[in-house]
Amino acid sequence: MNQYTKATAIGFCAILLWSSIVGLIKEVSHSFGATGGAALIYTVASLFLLFTVKWIPLKKFPKKYLIYGGLLMVSYELCLALSIGYSQSSKQAIEVGMVNYLWPSFTMVATILFTKKKASWLIVPGIIVSMLGVVGVLGGDEGLNVREMLSNVQANPLSYGLAFVGAILWAAYCVITVRMAKGVNGITLFFILVAVALWIKYFITGDPAGMHFSVSSVVYLVLAACAMGFGYAAWNVGILGGNVTMLTGASYFIPVLSAALSSLLLATPLGFSFWQGALMVCGGSVLCWLATRVRANAVPGPVSGGGH
Repeated sequence: MNQYTKATAIGFCAILLWSSIVGLIKEVSHSFGATGGAALIYTVASLFLLFTVKWIPLKKFPKKYLIYGGLLMVSYELCLALSIGYSQSSKQAIEVGMVNYLWPSFTMVATILFTKKKASWLIVPGIIVSMLGVVGVLGGDEGLNVREMLSNVQANPLSYGLAFVGAILWAAYCVITVRMAKGVNGITLFFILVAVALWIKYFITGDPAGMHFSVSSVVYLVLAACAMGFGYAAWNVGILGGNVTMLTGASYFIPVLSAALSSLLLATPLGFSFWQGALMVCGGSVLCWLATRVRANAVPGPVSGGGH
């Protein structure tokens, strides 16, 4: 196996790791609480990143990327972890994760609005299909039913709201990373900042669930941290030395793979309407990607930042 093929394979490992995150975060929150569990995950993940991606001195960071990129990344990771942690059931956690996967479509829209990238008419049906997919997922057995969707959201507006805001924040991060990062990978620093923010929240507000250590809870914690930390490390290897076009296209199917892995991990069956909605989210993302690719005939830069 040559280096090009090996790097591509490692990139695919990142997709598998990210697809397991929703289920793993939910399992960790069962034992350590929403805030405490997230704080532990990002603490351990930061340690993994220090040994893989390594530490980059602050003086090497472009000032704008350090400030704006750091703020967006930290805010996004907080939204992601807490939206899943605060979910009231395993099925709701999977639904919340699906809302987060609106980020590819949002990224393409942000790229068009804030850069000079042109897009074809496919961008419109792409956004519509993605949004309808989320309606289908949140509509439960009723499928594309807006009233049922709103009823489900009202049952836990905090989780769904955090996931939606997170999707917007990640789209913004992807766009500014391409414009401001200048090749600097700030993931290690940003994960440390996320961990610090979560520990501050934990010690100020507490966590009614408490922390319950056991062999299984520690195993899930390590697995979640590995999925977070090593996912980014593997993705960087893939996009730097592998087939970027193949990896980018495959990344748009993370929602379906994530739902499948989460369903198995959390022992939560998902109905036909859910899978139909999940496929629509993926399809909408692919249409948005094609909308920019048709004109530019190149892989959109922001997506190469990865995402979960």
